[in-house]
Amino acid sequence: MADAKTGGARVINRTLRSASETNRDLEKAIKQRKSLQKRLGLAAQTSDLLSAVWSKHPSKRLRFGDGVAALADVRGRSTPGFHATAEEGERFIELSAESIARYQDQLYANGTTGSRRRLLIVLQGMDASGKGGIVRHVFHQVDPMGIHYHGFGKPSDEEASHDFLWRIERELPAPGWISIFDRSHYEDVVMPHVYGTLPDATWQGRYERIRRFERELADDGCAIIKIFLVISKDAQRKQFLQRLDDPTKHWKFDVSDLDARDRWDDYMAAWQEVFEKTSTDCAPWYLVPADNRWYSRAVVSELLRVTLRGMELDWPPARFDLDEARRRLG
Repeated sequence: MADAKTGGARVINRTLRSASETNRDLEKAIKQRKSLQKRLGLAAQTSDLLSAVWSKHPSKRLRFGDGVAALADVRGRSTPGFHATAEEGERFIELSAESIARYQDQLYANGTTGSRRRLLIVLQGMDASGKGGIVRHVFHQVDPMGIHYHGFGKPSDEEASHDFLWRIERELPAPGWISIFDRSHYEDVVMPHVYGTLPDATWQGRYERIRRFERELADDGCAIIKIFLVISKDAQRKQFLQRLDDPTKHWKFDVSDLDARDRWDDYMAAWQEVFEKTSTDCAPWYLVPADNRWYSRAVVSELLRVTLRGMELDWPPARFDLDEARRRLG
């Protein structure tokens, strides 16, 4: 096993070096104002090399109903498809983040010229599973213009007075934008399922509402990536103890987190049902092991980058007379 991992690390290192070289070629092509076709080709080549580090791509290996049949089968400490170390994982994230930033610029540019393409990322997971860290690490190179982050907590009185999707619809991405949800409309199924706060018929009826809602979004040009971060109970315990031992992190801890931990099995059963009823071709669920933070961040980075690239966007052409603009500039 150790030899296989060492061999895998060598392959990944070679591939990452190639990706880094191609990325440098792309930077030179941008500075030298090479043709758009040349730049887009180098961007695609870089992305292909980054995807090649995975022995089985996360879009297949971690997709519910394809690579994963049940939440109980996912081990939080595992790193499926990436047979190397945290160091290689961090190098991958850094290179992937540069590519994401370029594709995000392209998405935003197209949004300004009438394209309906946009992206919604849903992050779910038990407390301390690393949702916030993913946002900080995966998106650290993107332009804030075009990124919208929103965390959903317990509904306010105003939100509770409306349909459960009302507050979700208000935070959806505009054309050309990426919206990141830290928790989402799925809380409005899981919480009543676990705690019995609504009649069964009410929350169970929301599954069809959600499937229709997400299908309509996809049909209107919104790509959807739904991530469930699978942290083990032992890893969560260690994260909680670290927060208790660090005065700068006490604010992140709430006693209600322990109440949820006491009902761990109930939550797992509720989420399994969510995956079974709402993982669709247009809005699949990916179950991502999250004990190793570098791994879950690498997976999300990979899924994000290939989704943006898969939109096959070009740079929008000028909507003005280039020669006249140059003439006026002298």
